[in-house]
Amino acid sequence: MLRKSATPPMGWNSWDSYGTTVTEAEVLDNARFLAEHLLPHGWDTVVIDADWSDPSPRSHGYTEHALLALDGHGRLQPDPVRFPSSSGGAGFAPLADELHAMGLKLGIHIMRGIPRRAVLLDLPVAGSDATASQVADDANVCEWNPHYLGLRRGHPGSAAYVRSLIAQYERWGVDFIKADDLLWPYQADDIEALSAAIAESPRQIALSLSPGRHLSAAHLDHLRAHATMWRVCDDVWDRWADVEDNFARLARWAPFAGPEGWPDADMLPLGRIGLRAERGEPRDDLLTPEERRSMLTLWAMARSPLMVGGDLPTTDATTIALLQHDGVLELLRSKRSRELLRERELVAWSAEGADGVRWAAVFNLADEARAEPFDTRTLGLGPAPAGPVDVWTGEALPVEPVHEQGDAARSVAPGSSVLRLALAPHGCRLVRV
Repeated sequence: MLRKSATPPMGWNSWDSYGTTVTEAEVLDNARFLAEHLLPHGWDTVVIDADWSDPSPRSHGYTEHALLALDGHGRLQPDPVRFPSSSGGAGFAPLADELHAMGLKLGIHIMRGIPRRAVLLDLPVAGSDATASQVADDANVCEWNPHYLGLRRGHPGSAAYVRSLIAQYERWGVDFIKADDLLWPYQADDIEALSAAIAESPRQIALSLSPGRHLSAAHLDHLRAHATMWRVCDDVWDRWADVEDNFARLARWAPFAGPEGWPDADMLPLGRIGLRAERGEPRDDLLTPEERRSMLTLWAMARSPLMVGGDLPTTDATTIALLQHDGVLELLRSKRSRELLRERELVAWSAEGADGVRWAAVFNLADEARAEPFDTRTLGLGPAPAGPVDVWTGEALPVEPVHEQGDAARSVAPGSSVLRLALAPHGCRLVRV
């Protein structure tokens, strides 16, 4: 059945570090680190991203004409050299067993459609009289991954093929499916076929949809009915422009986030990335410390799923500590998160929690530092909030009552309170009362 969740999914994804090339040993190294250092803070899913069946993967893209590993029914199998435990038809089941023993969930990436190689071999479709060539649609092909053709809409063999995929993933013990090439353009039929097959499965499986470029909220009801989470953007990498672009998207989508489904701002390219990735060379991410905190604050404030992309065992301790900050991660259990203010390069958000807890996040999108006085009511904190704290640092923030017009007259009305916030370039302050 389709897994819905009370809070956004959290975990690690192999793409930002390894692209299409990740190995079983690297997955397990990251899983062990996740279980020891991040599982206590809610990070519980390990996702193997694209082309895990490719015996000839490469950095910086997809291998043309790759001889993807298939079974006799045209279904992808893990490459047994990169994933040795999959040998003998075991698939990802042995790896799933290891992750489950650590208290973790297994996620895998899949593509819309059917492998070209299955069509070339014209393999029979399990549970159907059709063959791969009969269900393939070469008029609806992914623009950026060369290995797949679409599935013919309305053909009973197409539905049978999708059902056979989910049955295989159920046997393997898969908990999370990242299904790609479904949202741009919006592939409603394929989404419904995946959702229907998962609904028939006795196993709870979360369904994540990608990539999200130009995704419209007009699809909200359909997304909530058929997915656990859905991307609202293209790939996000370790540059401030990618983070900044998501402010407007998340302002549009955050009010819709909840157990019915989670708008996804994409992976967190934090830590040691680019080892053999689709983009860039091996590096520590290129964001500044302030930009990292702003990224995590925005994603958490909007209640986006959190999937970190850095190679965890080789990521610096300071970045790992950001991912362990329970005060920030508490925002994933908030409600009524929304943008309150956007004035050129100044942005403010608010959210509410249990027992009267309230948060305000103020972001400086400018390249220069600034200091601003705020009427606390403008930040959704009320006229006289008690004991505001900077969540990231634990610092108590003084609140000044304003009785007369003075230096804050342009920002704060008499009878209110003023909170003065110093903001670094591309930085933020996260306030909790």
